[in-house]
Amino acid sequence: MPGLLSTSSSLLWRRLGRRGAAFSLALLAAALLFTFFRYAAVPSASPSPSPTYGHRLPTLVDLTLVYDRDAVCLDGTPPGYHFLPGFGDGSHSWLLHLEGGSWCRNFKSCARRKKTNLGSSAHMDTRVEFVGILSDDESQNPDFYNWNKVKIRYCDGASFSGHVQDEVKNGTGFFFRGQRIWEAVMADLLSKGLSRAKQAFLTGCSAGGLSTYIHCDDFRALLPKTPTVKCLADGGFFLDVEDVAGRRYMRAFYNDVARLQDVRKRFPHCSPDMEPGQCFFPREVAKSITTPMFILNPAYDVWQVEHVLSPEGSDPQNLWRNCRMDITKCSSKQLEILQGFRKALLDAINEFKNRRDWGMFIDSCFIHCQSMKAITWHSPSAARINDKTAAEAVGDWFFDRREVKEIDCEYPCNPTCYNAVLDEPYKED
Repeated sequence: MPGLLSTSSSLLWRRLGRRGAAFSLALLAAALLFTFFRYAAVPSASPSPSPTYGHRLPTLVDLTLVYDRDAVCLDGTPPGYHFLPGFGDGSHSWLLHLEGGSWCRNFKSCARRKKTNLGSSAHMDTRVEFVGILSDDESQNPDFYNWNKVKIRYCDGASFSGHVQDEVKNGTGFFFRGQRIWEAVMADLLSKGLSRAKQAFLTGCSAGGLSTYIHCDDFRALLPKTPTVKCLADGGFFLDVEDVAGRRYMRAFYNDVARLQDVRKRFPHCSPDMEPGQCFFPREVAKSITTPMFILNPAYDVWQVEHVLSPEGSDPQNLWRNCRMDITKCSSKQLEILQGFRKALLDAINEFKNRRDWGMFIDSCFIHCQSMKAITWHSPSAARINDKTAAEAVGDWFFDRREVKEIDCEYPCNPTCYNAVLDEPYKED
C-alpha cells in the first residue's frame, strides 16, 4: 500500500506541476484516510495481519453457525464454519479444513476451554483470514486457490469424536458432542454443494489433523458420487512414546480425554486389551483407513517436543525450557534425544510408506502446522525437500503428477527450514 501511494503521488506531481501540489497532497491525504477507516472497520483474525510476501492481504471470511440441538460446543452454543466459494474451474472442487487446538482432559480444563473460542462459538472471531492451504491467492496456493474452501471451527475438545448424549453436569454443564458437530456441519455443507463435488479434500492441522485421520473414511462415505476424495493430516501424527522422564505422558493425557468424552466406541478397530488412549493415536487410527491420505509432519514437531517429549511435569528442573523454545538452544544430549524422537516418527509411519496411494512430506524443521501458515506452505521462505515446498508436494500427490514419499535428512541438514522460535511455551489444556 505505501509503495502504491508513493508511485501515485509522484505521477500526479509530474503531471500537475507545482500548481497541482496542493491537489496532489489533498488526494494523498484522502486516500490514507479512506485506507485507515477501511481496515480499522474490519475485525482481524489475529492481532496483526499475516505476512503476505509482496502479495495482497488475505481474504477475510465470515462465520456461519449451524443450528442443531444435538450438535453443540462445550458450552452449548452452536458450532460454526467459514465458507469461501470457489470460482472458475475450481467451482466444483471442495477443500475442508478441520481446525486444531489441543484437547481438554478433565472438567477443570474443559471449564477453562468453555470460555474461549475452542469451547464456545460466542468467543469465536466472526471473520478470519484464509491463508496457506485456504488462500485464494494463486501465488500462495497454486493448486487449490480457486476451490470452495471451508474452515470448520473446533469447539468440542476431543477432535470431533466425543459423543456423550446427555449434558454432563459437574457444578456446571458440559456438552461433549464432537461427533454430532461433525455430522451436522457435513449435512449443512452437503446441502450447499459439497454433495455435487467433482473432487474433495479433507484437511486438518494439529488436533484437527488427528480429526482428519479419524474422519477420513467417513468423508469418503459421504461422497459416493465424487470421483476423487483424499485427505491430508498436517502436524497431527502424535506419538505414543516415553518422555524424558520415562513416562508415557501423552498416553495418560489421551486416556483422560477418551474416558471423559467416551470416545472408545468411536474406534471399533481398537484391540480390547489396549488402553482407551492408545486407540486415539494416529498410528492406530490410520491402520484402518482405506481413503488416500497424505501425512505432512515435521520430524521435530515443536508442539510435540514440548508436550509429548518434555512436558513440564517430567522436567522439574526446567532443563528443557530453552530447547523447547528454540532448537538452536538444545544441548548435544538433547539433540541426541530429538534424533531418537525423529526415528520414532519414521518407525511409526513406515508401515504406511508402502501404501501406493498415500503420500508424505516429513521435513527436518522445528515447526507445527505448516499448511496453515503462508510462510511455511508456499513462500520463498518455505522448507523444501528435493526443491519442492509442502504445497507443491501435496499438489503433485493429489493430482497424481508423481508419487510423493519425501523424507528429509536429520536436523540441521536442511538450510531451507523455517524453524520456530517461541516467545513463550504453547498453551496446553
